[in-house]
Amino acid sequence: MSRQDGSNREVTTTPVDDSRATMLHVDLDAFFASVELLDHPELVDRPVVVGHRSGRSVVTAANYVARRYGVNSAMPMALALRRCPDAVVLEPHMSRYQDFSRRVMAIFNDVTPLVEPLGIDEAFLDVAGARRIHGSPAEIGALIRRRVETETGLTCSVGAASTKFVAKLASGRAKPNGLLVIPADDTIAFLHPLPVGALWGVGATTEQTLLRLGLKRIGDIANTPLSVLQAGVGEAAGRKLHDLAWGRDPRAVSVDREEKSIGHEVTFEHDVTDVARLRSEILRQADAVAARLRGAGLVGRTVVLKVRYADFSTVTRSRTLPEPTNVGRRIYEEVVAVFDALAASGIRVRLIGVRVEQLGSGDGAGLGLWDPDDDWREAELAVDTVTARFGRGAVKPASHLKPDRG
Repeated sequence: MSRQDGSNREVTTTPVDDSRATMLHVDLDAFFASVELLDHPELVDRPVVVGHRSGRSVVTAANYVARRYGVNSAMPMALALRRCPDAVVLEPHMSRYQDFSRRVMAIFNDVTPLVEPLGIDEAFLDVAGARRIHGSPAEIGALIRRRVETETGLTCSVGAASTKFVAKLASGRAKPNGLLVIPADDTIAFLHPLPVGALWGVGATTEQTLLRLGLKRIGDIANTPLSVLQAGVGEAAGRKLHDLAWGRDPRAVSVDREEKSIGHEVTFEHDVTDVARLRSEILRQADAVAARLRGAGLVGRTVVLKVRYADFSTVTRSRTLPEPTNVGRRIYEEVVAVFDALAASGIRVRLIGVRVEQLGSGDGAGLGLWDPDDDWREAELAVDTVTARFGRGAVKPASHLKPDRG
């Protein structure tokens, strides 16, 4: 049974001392699937999987009904449908997820200015300064859950604790649609019975190493001499795990968290050998990345091409620009030049992706005395305007239009 199916759900139902549990972790429940189900309420009680029904597709998200069959995100769709043949597969709509994410984050920022988004569907909130206005941390958590459901139709789970790490553990235990408060004095009692895999940063390899050392529970790690732990997993990792096992996590909410890169990639249903088609896909992705950069007010200096071949070997190649950009045509020209240097007759490509790194503020981009991308920038800004009004796909490069067969 999946550990993410809500089977070990635990929520706070009686008053607790939450005076020092001012760190909240809020996580939207099965976010992508829940957004899709807003348009399909008749499917709420059925197993639903978000993704593309194709041989090479992976599961983007699954609702809690599907998770009880062992279906999880990032699982091959074929395996998911073998585990749950009755699952309903719904196509993903990323623009809708981004819209709902913005609405939810606005609720968080209305409660406290100390919000650290971790992605599209979760965030840390420091509510120490919000207690005078909104009440105790438990009351603030309940307020957030009510507002999210009332204003978006979605549900979320909230963990409240004295540290970020324990708050995140608590929100996971409260899923779905719950609130769990861990009083500061109860932190050790909450942590020590949990399996070592629950510790932040413990992946499959580290977990196996810990198990070979006979360490099955977080309490085992806490009570192991630090030198022994470091001999097994390394000096830095050993120190980190030992601190977390004793509930020590000094990190504060960071409101200045920046995206490190913006990118798109696609896995083809069948290997592609047509170089012209691959160049066209690079153009599509470069335009999409540029639109996201402009939407976020960012520019990037380094462009990256990722190519995965039929034998699963993967190469990445990057190129640093003399000036940062958010113009799709510039990104395309730089990436396709890298691609052409790689391309050879008969190559079989399974995946291709475009990414921009070294991001910074876009204020003043393209305002130099002479800007070689000025015409393209004007055209792409016009496309942004049309897209905002009529939706993505209203305007596209001529190379992406299918020929008129009339």
